[in-house]
Amino acid sequence: MLAAIMSSTSRRPPFSLLLLVAVSCAAAAAVPESTARSVRRANRHGPFLGVVVPNAFEMEPLLRSPSFSPPAKGLPPYLDVAGRRFRFGAIGQHKVVVVMTGLGMLNSGVTTQLLLTLFDVKGVVHLGIAGNADPDRQIGDVAVPRYWAHTGLWNWQRYGDGPDSELALESSGDYTRRLGSLNFTDFIVGADGRPDPAAAAAGNLLNAVWYQPEEVFPATTEGGGAPESRAHAFWAPVDARYYELSRELEVEGRLRLERCAGSGNGTCLPRPPVVARVERGCSASVFVDNAAYREFLRSRFGVTAVDMETAAVALVALQQGAPFIAVRALSDLAGGGAAGSNEAGVFAPLAARNAAAVAVELISLIP
Repeated sequence: MLAAIMSSTSRRPPFSLLLLVAVSCAAAAAVPESTARSVRRANRHGPFLGVVVPNAFEMEPLLRSPSFSPPAKGLPPYLDVAGRRFRFGAIGQHKVVVVMTGLGMLNSGVTTQLLLTLFDVKGVVHLGIAGNADPDRQIGDVAVPRYWAHTGLWNWQRYGDGPDSELALESSGDYTRRLGSLNFTDFIVGADGRPDPAAAAAGNLLNAVWYQPEEVFPATTEGGGAPESRAHAFWAPVDARYYELSRELEVEGRLRLERCAGSGNGTCLPRPPVVARVERGCSASVFVDNAAYREFLRSRFGVTAVDMETAAVALVALQQGAPFIAVRALSDLAGGGAAGSNEAGVFAPLAARNAAAVAVELISLIP
């Protein structure tokens, strides 16, 4: 099946194509008629606000929140579909369906597509923790980026080619050098631990990778548009209305976020965390615990939050025309801050609680 629908000019299927195939297979094989009937009954109580969370420890603070209430009469507590559990409830005035994606881009993309395909969803709020690429931000702060990018789609350049060399299949429009590259020789160090220009000049077999936008196929309304009309997107925007509403979260005193990860001053942050609307975040199926790459992402793309799921949720929402926003609490300075080990081991639970608190408050602002 995959071979039949791949472009003849593409050596490997892009993430969006793999996602489409995975969702199609899941929908065909994992939704029996009895489940479909349950979904139809649930949708009579819609529309819902979809709440998408990566992992159980990030979801638990949301489900324990006093603002989360059991589902309305007639709705089950949950429905299990294709290995996912869709939990029903209410946050403020909104009926919500909450789903955990699991780790990484493929899991989060498939789960979001299932959510939007199965249920009557009027918008998507995504929450979780993230690594931090901005040294001016503090652990525990909650970032609300305006744009998200998938920074794990690369064209890996052959050894000997340089920045002016055309990429394989670039002339056919499949790949581009517009977004720039990561050249591995820029990070060669000598015996003293400092950059070694002489060694860098000799090159490296890994050469460079060029960042690529995603292929997207926006959903079309019945009777209009052109199916399979390919477009490209690197920066996927959040919903403009949701982003404007999130401005209220920055108001001093509106939210009191947690500062201490445990008892005692040793696990408390220097100042109370705050909500910060920022310009950009990025995702890839890579856990970034490397300072050099963190600094590269910050200098090249200007990102603050670095995670493993949000861009997939954003791209699916973009393709399906669903309003979307994400809040990500910063659990560590990716690649290391003052601590000798990754700070997320201490502050991830605090960050998860702060992300849930901000998501609940944001949901309360949505009309």
